[in-house]
Amino acid sequence: MSRSIALVECFSEVVDPRDPRWVFHELTDILALAVLAVIAGAEGWEDIEEFGKQKREWLKKFLRLPNGVPSHDTISRVFRQIKPQAFQAGFTQWIESLHEDLGLKLVAIDGKTLRRSHDKQTMKSALHSVCAWSVENHVTLGQQACEEKSNEITAIPELLKLLELQGAIVTIDAMGCQKKIARQIVQGGGDYVLAVKGNQEKLHAAIVEHFEHLHEDNFGDNACRRRQTQEKGHGRIEQRDYYQTPLPEKLRPFTKDWEKLTTIGQVFSLTERDGKECSEARYYISSLKPGVKRFSQAVRGHWGIENSLHECFVMANSRNRQSTRCWTSRSTRTKVASARTTGQKILPYSDASPLPSSNRTPRQEASRKNENGPPGIIKHSQTSLG
Repeated sequence: MSRSIALVECFSEVVDPRDPRWVFHELTDILALAVLAVIAGAEGWEDIEEFGKQKREWLKKFLRLPNGVPSHDTISRVFRQIKPQAFQAGFTQWIESLHEDLGLKLVAIDGKTLRRSHDKQTMKSALHSVCAWSVENHVTLGQQACEEKSNEITAIPELLKLLELQGAIVTIDAMGCQKKIARQIVQGGGDYVLAVKGNQEKLHAAIVEHFEHLHEDNFGDNACRRRQTQEKGHGRIEQRDYYQTPLPEKLRPFTKDWEKLTTIGQVFSLTERDGKECSEARYYISSLKPGVKRFSQAVRGHWGIENSLHECFVMANSRNRQSTRCWTSRSTRTKVASARTTGQKILPYSDASPLPSSNRTPRQEASRKNENGPPGIIKHSQTSLG
């Protein structure tokens, strides 16, 4: 893939759902404006509009903006109508075009359930999504929605199709420890580090038994590589011991269908907090060649998706109970909200066609009248994407 692809070019394949007779703002301008505004810290549709007005001269260097900056209502309406998958594909293409410059080597994949995203009125369950996270650069590379956590197995392969895996190390928790997923990563040119638990019962039991024998034998097997780290912070001390060995011959009957399975690992963590100690042992399979430092960095880096990637859920337009579900990464703000309306049919109004007064809420009416207010007045959104 070529380097530094223009953001506008990446969105050129997104289909414009609007009536062409009433289009006054180019779709690529709207999408690029939203991405840049969120990167700059915008937390709502009105913030995106205000960003565009304040940075209009700079934006015109690479955006056309033939009729000025689109209103926040237009931006919101466009995002409700476009295909989220098409937007995600364009955004992912832009991020991957920076792959060579940023060095996106370690990719952590994990599922997230958005708090308070259920809708009791329409009987909708909480939103769940599988996310890909660049550990080194703190960038969300992509996400794939699924109905619930049990469906992550089907969502992960779809997410992997969106990623450039050449040279990357992909880490996934036990839910993604599947033969097909491992094969897909290897065929894409990457390596994997997968957590093993009870969902691979025989394989897990065999790995546990192998490391128990190593500990009992005081690591008489010279092929076992070890590394210890210690971290202090947040009122606790955590010591981690990493163990990695080449795949033993006695385990090959359990691993014959696993693509390029080369090494297995154990991580033993001992945590002390408020004078109390707790311990935990975790087990992994990997296509990586022996190298315990690289293995430990991959395992430790995966926890970054738990600690750094914080998705939020917001409810917009609460006066008419119209729910907009939005995604954002609080730490990077490089993902633009993917919004959809629930509980009410999306009206096919064009850019130039405002909502009929009978369908507008008091807030929408006030926003429309104040849309062309005096310059320099910042209109703060009552809702937040972050």
